[in-house]
Amino acid sequence: MSDLAARKIMPETSCSNHPNGEQGFMGIVGKSEKIQKIFKLIAQVADSDSNVIIYGESGTGKELVARAIHNCSHRNSKPLIPINCGAIPGNLLESELFGHVRGAFTGATSAKAGKFELADNGTIFLDEIGDMSHDLQVKVLRVLEEREFYRVGGSRAINVDVRIVAATHKDLEKAVQKGEFREDLFYRLEVIPIHIPSLRERRDDIPLLVNHFLKTFNEKKGKTVTGISEEAIQILYSYSWPGNIRELKNMMERIVVLKGDGEITPEDLPDKLTHRTKDVLFSDIEFSGDGICLNTAVSEFEKALIYKSLEKTHWVKNRAAKLLHLNRTTLVEKIKRYKLTQEHPQISSAFF
Repeated sequence: MSDLAARKIMPETSCSNHPNGEQGFMGIVGKSEKIQKIFKLIAQVADSDSNVIIYGESGTGKELVARAIHNCSHRNSKPLIPINCGAIPGNLLESELFGHVRGAFTGATSAKAGKFELADNGTIFLDEIGDMSHDLQVKVLRVLEEREFYRVGGSRAINVDVRIVAATHKDLEKAVQKGEFREDLFYRLEVIPIHIPSLRERRDDIPLLVNHFLKTFNEKKGKTVTGISEEAIQILYSYSWPGNIRELKNMMERIVVLKGDGEITPEDLPDKLTHRTKDVLFSDIEFSGDGICLNTAVSEFEKALIYKSLEKTHWVKNRAAKLLHLNRTTLVEKIKRYKLTQEHPQISSAFF
């Protein structure tokens, strides 16, 4: 079993701890350079009371970051109220955010406080705010500017002191340019932007996350899975993780439940991680009316193979060259020719 894979996860739980912990910070597991920068940023902005917008792909842990910001702030004795703006239909979202009075609409048999009211003196987390309608954006802007709002159907202004932490997987600046998001609200929210890296960008954290989820699900499910083999860890390193940490978490839960005990090996991993058939590899290739350039296709395939070999060997070129049956100097020349880097693979999606 890998030494890295065997380490216990001991996330920091106090804001007084230095945010540069080896294993994690405020429940967020990781030690990679990119996630360490996020830890430092959380510590810097938490008590500022400035509005924050968190960018990141689905499954990267945006709500965990929002919770860490709240828990490190002077508002931490008051509630953090989360709401997913993309999961609630527009006609219901207004009532969820601002509440309603009795009789405001059919079915409103009693008055109801909204999320902003419940979050008074605390923090409201508006997840997927990029999906909010323009009408509601105007009302959120009013809360930011006037610190007051009206319940649906109400005539009495309700004053609140709420910090807004928003999140989205969209590029809001582009949405503003397209007229899909209000510019005035964008600039009020994006006082402090935080960009959460994808799991592909922080692969060094995979062993820590695996063991964190192993410990969690062993306890929850009453299982005794002891760890993960080095070969299985290498396969996890090589996978692209389109669903990010959420995908890894769900996979680990499934493995723990099905395996029950012992060490995780490649045989325990899903088929999509352990092999790719030619049908999968070439499923995205289509011939247009003009055909396809064979030389270009071969080059793209070669780039994909080189990149995969580098990922599998953690960018140790000697090892990658052996996997490809190449001389190291030949591999280095090809890496330079294709301008391959860890963060910018430059690979066609058909081969990656």
